[in-house]
Amino acid sequence: MANPFSKGWKHLMASFDQKIDEKADPKVQIKQAVETAKKRHHEITESASEIIGNQRQLELRLNRLLKSQEDLQTQVRRALQLADQAEADGDSGKAQEYNNAAEVVAAQLVSTDQEIEQVKTQHESATQAAQQAQEQQKQSEARLREQLAEVDQLMAQADQATMQEMNAETLSSMDNLTPDGNSPTLDSVRAKIEKRYSNALGAQELYQASGGSRIQEALESTEDVRAKSRLDEIRASMSQDKQLTSGDEKTSQSSGGNNDVVEPEVAGDSADNKASGDVHDAEIEQVLDEAKKAVDDKK
Repeated sequence: MANPFSKGWKHLMASFDQKIDEKADPKVQIKQAVETAKKRHHEITESASEIIGNQRQLELRLNRLLKSQEDLQTQVRRALQLADQAEADGDSGKAQEYNNAAEVVAAQLVSTDQEIEQVKTQHESATQAAQQAQEQQKQSEARLREQLAEVDQLMAQADQATMQEMNAETLSSMDNLTPDGNSPTLDSVRAKIEKRYSNALGAQELYQASGGSRIQEALESTEDVRAKSRLDEIRASMSQDKQLTSGDEKTSQSSGGNNDVVEPEVAGDSADNKASGDVHDAEIEQVLDEAKKAVDDKK
């Protein structure tokens, strides 16, 4: 079972490292990356040097063994030749000594042959490892050169990013500036105008929804009907008065009396008729004015 304290500590350290990376200076990180790349290349170069050195050492050892093998073979041949010569001279004891010496050297030669085979196998493996090490060292060197070539570009990008952040902070601080409270702003004026316009539209919609316009139209229509009815009554009254006046004049002419003398009763009737006509004219004008006013209000 995993230790919760160890797990929590690792999580805390990872979070702490992430925060450090976020706040770290890019230029410092670039330098650290370059130093790490150089160190890595140095380690690869040292490892390749050791592998190549081992291959060279095995090569030297193999050369020594091959030379020793050649010397031992020469010694065996020489001992056998001397043994054959002693045998030919009839010196069997000396011939036996040479044969024994040849056997000892032959045993050494066998051991040398075995060692040569082992060293050859090791040398082949070391040669392959040396080739791989050389290839890795070349790749590491090329990668290091690319990284060093990118340093100037990354530095320029870091400067550009810093400048962009400064510009963004400046613009943000400008946006946070509050206007002077003594003078209105365009936004505040626009808000007031829109508020008044919205209130007016709302009042109009409320008036229309409540039926106020229809009620007003009904009232105006009723007033128009009343005015027309009143006008018809006045016209009928005027027509009746004219008929009465015309009948009185015909009666006075048929009586044969003096036209220049006007009796008091007839004169009184004429005055009454004239006053009644003036009243009717005034009422007509009043009705016409009211009708005109109603039409204007309706418009």
